[in-house]
Amino acid sequence: MIAVYFIGAGPGDPDLITVKGKNIVEKADVIIYAGSLVNKDILNCRKDSSELHNSASMTLEEVIETIEKGVKENKLVARVHTGDPSIYGAIREQIDRLDELNIKSKVIPGVSSFVASAAALNKEFTLPDVSQSVICTRLEGRTPVPELESLEKLASHKSSMAIFLSIQMMDKVVEKLLTHYDENTPVAVVQKATWPDEKIVEGTLKDISKKVEEADIRKTAQILVGNFLGDKYSLSKLYDKNFSHEYRDAKK
Repeated sequence: MIAVYFIGAGPGDPDLITVKGKNIVEKADVIIYAGSLVNKDILNCRKDSSELHNSASMTLEEVIETIEKGVKENKLVARVHTGDPSIYGAIREQIDRLDELNIKSKVIPGVSSFVASAAALNKEFTLPDVSQSVICTRLEGRTPVPELESLEKLASHKSSMAIFLSIQMMDKVVEKLLTHYDENTPVAVVQKATWPDEKIVEGTLKDISKKVEEADIRKTAQILVGNFLGDKYSLSKLYDKNFSHEYRDAKK
């Protein structure tokens, strides 16, 4: 029996939590949510009797203790993370601890902020003859990144890129990207995608730092980089009348 659910609550808009995730929140007896990022309106559907814990001020040990206590009391526990918990969610360390305690858990995926940001821009990361790969990464800060995943090395691929947790170091981000991307490469910064106070700044590597500073964007923002943000691309084969596939013959 699953006693603990790790739920991706989405990027912010309460309507963007999955139906499955919302169903668990509605039933949960104990809810532990990442209060620094999760929109608390997402929890409005919880039952009045549920316990609510904000993990922003909790240690890993305290989170595990709270979950273990709930499970021992035969309570359903919802561990609510922002976006999709598989990306910078720090869930593996929690799941492994629970496994050691023979507590079964399940992950319910959510909408990540990087895809929510692309949606806010009405853009597609993978355009024919532009980019067919998306790199999700971050700049090293207090948390290091492996040497082979340094931003300048990843930039050498010139693929579509979504940079998390780095907006406070925008100048450094630009400096590293310019080792491979042209200074006229388009860049978009989306702060709090899907929230009521969402903010979007668009520019190029040449001017984006100044625009971000003028917009006073300092945290909770995605940095999207690449020519997928531009206007030049080839049409896909998927709907090409001259291209046949399993479901459609080419038109003559």
